[in-house]
Amino acid sequence: MPGWRHVYSGKVRDLYEPDLPSLGGAHPLGDVVLVVASDRVSAYDHVLAPGIPDKGVVLTQLSLWWFEQLSDLVPNHVVSTQVSAAPFDGLVPDVVAGRAMICRRLEMFPVECVARGYLTGSGLAEYRASGEVTGIPLPDGLVDGSRLPEPIFTPATKAEIGEHDENVPFSAVVERVGEAAASTLRDLTLAVYARAEEIARERGVVLADTKLEFGTDPVTGEVVLGDEVLTPDSSRFWPADQWQPGRAQPSFDKQFVRDWLTSPSSGWDRAGGGEPPALPADVVLRTRDRYLEAYERLTGAPLSRR
Repeated sequence: MPGWRHVYSGKVRDLYEPDLPSLGGAHPLGDVVLVVASDRVSAYDHVLAPGIPDKGVVLTQLSLWWFEQLSDLVPNHVVSTQVSAAPFDGLVPDVVAGRAMICRRLEMFPVECVARGYLTGSGLAEYRASGEVTGIPLPDGLVDGSRLPEPIFTPATKAEIGEHDENVPFSAVVERVGEAAASTLRDLTLAVYARAEEIARERGVVLADTKLEFGTDPVTGEVVLGDEVLTPDSSRFWPADQWQPGRAQPSFDKQFVRDWLTSPSSGWDRAGGGEPPALPADVVLRTRDRYLEAYERLTGAPLSRR
């Protein structure tokens, strides 16, 4: 893309640095990167095909909306979403308009900051085995989908593509980043969750849990919210009117993808190590509809691509 050089691809996002020679040796916005959300979809640590149309636009536009709702709690990494007016001006190329953000470069903390207000997923598995989640004891008798007495901070180590994130106790975060930074990450994560949970609940959506990433600004030293925030890829959103503890909850995410992959229809052996088959058209379309519904329910507006 004019003005940018590709440096990294994750499961969903692609990262670009300024192509400084084409920009005359410096970027007009400073030390920035271009973060592009693709339509790729992953499940069970595999990137699947085909992608989900408009998924990257939903992830970017919903993140931008949430960044605004949280701006008084924590600064974020977004610098600009302005689309290029000239081939080499260093702004967002038109080809990725709506799915890309120019962001300040951060020194990221090596930890996934997870807040849980409801028990499900890997937290439920830990609870069933020990009565705890990342060393935090929970009351007896909780089931899949139970609301917790209060939200908890359950961090995880970051995993490479194809590997699992590993839930760790708070003490492991202290060992990695120091007590002051660990406490800041915990407090910010729980504050973001509390704000977002209230906003979602007002819109008929349960925010069961969410994963956040933070970094420090290398110039100012302030802690900054980065990556994506409160999207169906990083959070579990459930329709409030269908919440029923004791079973798996319907969700606004890639549930249809997971369900199909683990059904006899896919013919895929998750434990076999082989690549998953291509997703059927109806699974792709139903998944797209869930992403769009999540965006529209939360923001109260149809998806905008600019």
